Amino acid sequence: MKAFVLRSFGSPDALELTELDKPRPGPGEVLVRVRATSVQPWDWHLMRGEPYVARFMGGGPGLRKPKITVLGADLAGEVEAIGAGVTEFAPGDEVYAMPKGGGFAEYACVPESELVLKPANLTFEEAASVPLAANTALIGLRDQARVGPGHDVLVNGASGGVGTFAVQLAKAYGAHVTGVCSTRNLDLVRSLGADEVIDYTKEDFTRDGHRYDVLLYVAGDRPFSDCRRALKRKGAHVMVGGSAGRWFQPAGRVFSTFAKAPFVSQRVLLADVIHCRQNKRNLTALTELIEAGKVTPVIDRVFSFDQIPAAVRYQEEGHAPGKVVVTI
Repeated sequence: MKAFVLRSFGSPDALELTELDKPRPGPGEVLVRVRATSVQPWDWHLMRGEPYVARFMGGGPGLRKPKITVLGADLAGEVEAIGAGVTEFAPGDEVYAMPKGGGFAEYACVPESELVLKPANLTFEEAASVPLAANTALIGLRDQARVGPGHDVLVNGASGGVGTFAVQLAKAYGAHVTGVCSTRNLDLVRSLGADEVIDYTKEDFTRDGHRYDVLLYVAGDRPFSDCRRALKRKGAHVMVGGSAGRWFQPAGRVFSTFAKAPFVSQRVLLADVIHCRQNKRNLTALTELIEAGKVTPVIDRVFSFDQIPAAVRYQEEGHAPGKVVVTI
């Protein structure tokens, strides 16, 4: 099979198109013919091995060389074969998953415990855009902040991969939603159901006097002291990533914010999808919302398989509204 292999940390040019042996599913595993994957910050953090501090952390990219050599944390495709003990799936089933690696290849082995039937109303490309980004939003809003009817929720970075799902999920849970994005994406965020939109190039949501129950702070670099001004006294500040840096960020910002948590009245939370052990349950919940028409993926661009390095380079620029997808 063909796969893009990462043998050393570096730029997208470090991704080498290589011929590998087709994997065989072991006990409890399912061999998936990958039809689509998506590209996201998780991939290029692993590709570059940054921030460097993450190399010393559990779940990090690896110390001296990449721990995951075939990137691609999302995939959608068809079941090709099943391993011993697999009972839930059969060849030909259309599925999707968040295996944290393996999507940048024509085939991938995925544990049955991580795999879910693809939403019937989505294409493979649309389904591949869902797992990591939507799961992150779900964990942040449902599990961490416990968003429900009547809550006032602000989503910073509302036009990005996580943000577009977060706006829709918060609305599905009955919240009043404000989305923060740039001028060119205001109409997009409104179309997702946001009750209010804020153009961050013209307004500062931390200084307009409004107080929110939940602030889902996606990929920003404002200090927590600023964000607190936009939260109610018992509000929840949920962190999702942040502006990248070579040495410490966004990890440093997360650590410093949690260091302040014991001294403030607001809750400080982290939407940690990487260490989540409930991916199957979460994807099942997302499938129900998608098939009910309450959540719809937003795709910015679709690249072909041989354009994966270009897709990673484009996503790394950080301006894509919605998701960047690769068809295989």
